[in-house]
Amino acid sequence: MSQKLALLGGTPLRNEPFPSWPVFGQAEEKRLLRVLHSGKWGRLDGPEVAEFEHRFAAAHGCKHGIAMVNGTVSLRIALMAAGIPAEAEVIVPPYTFFSTASAVIEANMIPVFADVNLETFNLDPKAVEAAITSRTRAIIPVHFAGQPADMNRIMAIAKKHKLLVIEDAAHAHGANYRNRPAGSLGHIASFSFQSSKNMTSGEGGILTTNDDALAAACRSIHNCGRIPTGVWYEHHVISGNYRLGEFQGAILNTQLDRLETQTKTRDRNGKYLAARLSKLPGIHTQKRPADCTRHSYHLLMLRIDGAKFGAPRAAVIKALKAEGVPCSAGYGFSLHQQPLFRNQAFGPYLPKASARLNYRKVSCPNSDLICREQCVWLEQSFFLGNRADMDDIAHAFEKVYENREALNRWAAKS
Repeated sequence: MSQKLALLGGTPLRNEPFPSWPVFGQAEEKRLLRVLHSGKWGRLDGPEVAEFEHRFAAAHGCKHGIAMVNGTVSLRIALMAAGIPAEAEVIVPPYTFFSTASAVIEANMIPVFADVNLETFNLDPKAVEAAITSRTRAIIPVHFAGQPADMNRIMAIAKKHKLLVIEDAAHAHGANYRNRPAGSLGHIASFSFQSSKNMTSGEGGILTTNDDALAAACRSIHNCGRIPTGVWYEHHVISGNYRLGEFQGAILNTQLDRLETQTKTRDRNGKYLAARLSKLPGIHTQKRPADCTRHSYHLLMLRIDGAKFGAPRAAVIKALKAEGVPCSAGYGFSLHQQPLFRNQAFGPYLPKASARLNYRKVSCPNSDLICREQCVWLEQSFFLGNRADMDDIAHAFEKVYENREALNRWAAKS
């Protein structure tokens, strides 16, 4: 006889919290105090950001790293640096944070949504190819949850059509594709260091690339349009001050020291838990192709087929939370259904193209199904725990499944 669900008056399976985030200690304190007492708090004066750029780029298989204020700005700067003309089309997935597409608009370009693969949650190369027109100039694949997209196929498509590929690697610090680091797979890549990310300094981002010309253009745009051979008050392109500060650089240098061990731990725990959960009827964990040689598990994502599991997603999430396993449904709807796109609230951008755009007609059924009915997220800090933590999560799912009939009755009455 299974135990009664905590949601229905039973005893919670777990009362202890999972590992907290961020992880920090004396190493961060030491570097921060060194910056503080130096009085050199800006990127132009101190050594921390420069050191971090070099180290992070090298760790991700690249010659160049350009750190900046956040990952949205870095995506926009990558598009600007490539010299893509106004109102050109850029292919993006509909299942991602809105910055992947809003950065395209802020670069005065048109986001074109291509559906994701239902099993991997990543951009579907077939959908990409179908979305290409004579106006397409770039593709932004997202390594969602920390699993690299199908980059070999995407790069082949890009080569065929002469397109720029910008990796949105905001979730993919330390991830590998065919034993190559995320961030080195496309022409240029954008990472985020926002508070929830696998490496964090509260806010921040970085571009990585092996393309010397792209790197030089990005560095100029993020530094007020300056160039190495110019004088100080000489500005060559539309640009701004998007430089990262030394306090954040100090934190990121110590966070980078932790990244390799943390990523191995996340990958080991995530792989174990995914295997456990996938044994339950109606549970579909993110399909991991052999090409993904290391998953950074910014999220463990899964789909719940309510009919086969025996209870709807919303009720399952409430039951899991009551058992002591925090989780969420993630995005409530696909990106093209956001008010920003439905209402074309683009401000001064895309003045000519807006008249022919209608995002209400976009069809991305896989993304819509994932958002509307099926997806569940478990956050990255869980996977810094131990095997017992993973077992508790698995047991909570098993307990919910065993009580699915009672849960379904509760959901019908709620």
